[in-house]
Amino acid sequence: MTSLPTPRPAPRSPALKVLLYVALFAGAALTLFPFAWMLLTSLKPFAELFTLGFLPQAPTTDNYAQVLQKTEYVRWFLNSLLVAGLSTLSVLFFDSLAGYTLAKFDFPGKNLIFILILATLMIPTEMLILPWYVSVVHLHLSLNTPGAYLSIMFPGLMSAFGVFLMRQFFESLPNDLLEAARIDGMGEFAIFRRVALPLVRPALASLAIFTFLGNYNSFLWPLVVIQKPEFRTLPVGVALFSGEAGTQWGLIMAASSLAVIPVLIVFAMFQKQIIEGIVLTGMKG
Repeated sequence: MTSLPTPRPAPRSPALKVLLYVALFAGAALTLFPFAWMLLTSLKPFAELFTLGFLPQAPTTDNYAQVLQKTEYVRWFLNSLLVAGLSTLSVLFFDSLAGYTLAKFDFPGKNLIFILILATLMIPTEMLILPWYVSVVHLHLSLNTPGAYLSIMFPGLMSAFGVFLMRQFFESLPNDLLEAARIDGMGEFAIFRRVALPLVRPALASLAIFTFLGNYNSFLWPLVVIQKPEFRTLPVGVALFSGEAGTQWGLIMAASSLAVIPVLIVFAMFQKQIIEGIVLTGMKG
């Protein structure tokens, strides 16, 4: 029996292509404008900060020099990278393990546990600050020694969103594949690590970048829990440039421009997996 040829989509008209490119360019311009404004403002001397010109008339790197030489910016930067990096690794491990357990094992109360995890997403962060602080104190996590880093990471070591995301992806894996691994003599953790995890790399990449950005940009909890200047993270440190005596906009723009660098690097590393994750999520929906 001869198969019918697959119909090809109708070609788009030149006018429609031009319209799509114009819309794409406009969207890109709107997205990039705040970043371009921040970067150009960081190159302006103080006398030009409040002028209407978009481009600096006398570009200077004095703002960057002041940020790097007269503040503890490098220490804040490293603190944020440490907290965000370790929190991301913790979330990837524990959330994927919890999601795999909820997706592929049957035990009493499984659905109730999953509902309770999802319910925590509806609680505003501001309402959790006090319970978090009390927990840190009762767990004897020091706020004045290097253990303060663990205090900062404490709320972000696991996330309800991560458990939900990983459970949804693990549920799409065929059970026959896992049963075949069990027949071959693999243990449950080995199946999780060597069979299941490689198949959900797009979800892991998406979770990694969301978690890293969330912890890297976190401000309220570090502001509450940090008691010594050497443990300040980047958002808390940059906030010091604004006070009762005025706001140092040039320094804020320079510090923010430097702070974007790790974000761009993380996205560049995982952009392919993130796009795959978005596509797969859409197909599952």
